[in-house]
Amino acid sequence: MRIKPELLIPAGSLEVLKTAVLFGADAVYIGGESLSLRAKAKNFTLEEMQTGLAFAHKHNVKIYITANIFAHNDDLSEARKYFTELKDIKPDALIIADPGMFSLAQEICPEIPIHISTQANNTNYLTYRFWYGQGVRRVVAARELSLPEIAEIRKNIPDDMEIESFVHGAMCISYSGRCLLSSFFTAKDANQGACTHPCRWKYAVVEEQRPDEILPVFENERGTYIFNSRDLCMIKHIPELVNAGINSFKIEGRMKTALYVATVTRTYRKAIDDYFISEQAYRANMDWYLIEISRCTYRHFSTGFFFGKPNESSQIYETASYLSESTYLGTISSYDEIKGACFEQKNKFAVGDEIEIMKPDGQNITVTVLGLTTADGIPVPDAPHSRQILYATLTTPPTPGDILRKNL
Repeated sequence: MRIKPELLIPAGSLEVLKTAVLFGADAVYIGGESLSLRAKAKNFTLEEMQTGLAFAHKHNVKIYITANIFAHNDDLSEARKYFTELKDIKPDALIIADPGMFSLAQEICPEIPIHISTQANNTNYLTYRFWYGQGVRRVVAARELSLPEIAEIRKNIPDDMEIESFVHGAMCISYSGRCLLSSFFTAKDANQGACTHPCRWKYAVVEEQRPDEILPVFENERGTYIFNSRDLCMIKHIPELVNAGINSFKIEGRMKTALYVATVTRTYRKAIDDYFISEQAYRANMDWYLIEISRCTYRHFSTGFFFGKPNESSQIYETASYLSESTYLGTISSYDEIKGACFEQKNKFAVGDEIEIMKPDGQNITVTVLGLTTADGIPVPDAPHSRQILYATLTTPPTPGDILRKNL
C-alpha cells in the first residue's frame, strides 16, 4: 500500500511560516534563536513560535522545532532552559542530532516527539533500529543514501518508524553537513549554526613541491568553484521516492525568501497530489512543475545521491551565483477596495509594469500595476525602497497571502 508522504517545508521567519502553510505544507520546521543549525536565519522568538504554532494548527499543519547543533559544554545550561521553554510551547516534534541534547530533551520534555536529524549520519537500518529502541519514531536519512539503500532500510525497520528525506534544495560539500571549512577560515562553526558557506567560494589548487603531479581542476580566468555542488531536485521522481518508502519529503532552505518557499511548496504539493490521483495525472503536469520550480533561486539541479554517487557533472565549476527566473516583489498582507493591496516591498517595480499574482491554489494571474501609493496615501511612480509598506492597484485584485512576482 502506498503511503502519501508528508510535505515538510522550512521557514526562517513568521512571514515565511505563514506562506508555507497557505501554499500547501503538511508540516513546517523552524529554528529558535539558539541551538539551531541556521543561526544566520531570522529565526523565531518564543512569542513568534507560539503565534506560528497557533496559525499552523488552525490549518491542520504541524510545527517541528530544530535544536540540532552539536552542543559544547557551555551550551548545556542554555539547552536546559530552552527545552523547558519548549515544554510549555508544545511543538509537534523536536529535531535533534546530538545524543547529549537528545537525553536532555527526553529528561525535560519527554512528551514531545523527537526526530533524529540528518546531521546524525543515519545511513543504515541498524542505526534506525537503535533510535527506535530509544523511543524515536522518525529518523532523517543522510543525504548520501541512494533510493535502493533507503528501500532496504524501510524493509528492515518497524512499520511504525518513519523515514524523512531531503528531496529538494542546497547540497553540502561535507558528509551530512559536517563541514570544518567555515570553522577553519572564519572561526564560525557550521555545527554550531554559523556556517559562512565557504564551499561556495572560488579556489585555486597549487602544489609547488610536486610540479609533476597532475591535479585536474576545471577553471576559468576567475578561478574555480571546486566545492560548489548543484542543488537537489526530485520533482521528476515522486514515484521512486514513494516506492522507496519515504514518509516525509523534506525541503531545504530555512534562509530562503517567501517566494522560494511558496514556489517550492506549491509545486511539490501539486506533484504529490497529482501522483496520488494517478501517475498519468502526474506525468501530464510535468512541464508545469519544471517551469514553476525554476521560478525560484537555484543552482543547476541534480538528483544528489538517490541514483548513485554524484560525478563531476554534479558540481558547478564556473560560478557560485544562483539562477533566478523571477523576482520576489512582496506578499499581500491585506486588501482594501479603496486603497488596494497592501504589501511590504521586496524588490523594485513600477506603475505600468506587468507582474504576476501567484496564488496558493496553483493559479498564476498576469496583471498590470495601475497605481502605487505609500501607507500615507501618497501616489508614487515606482517602489524603489526595500521593506517600504505600499498599496498597489492591480487589474485583478489579489487576496491576502498571495505572492507578487515579476518573471524575468
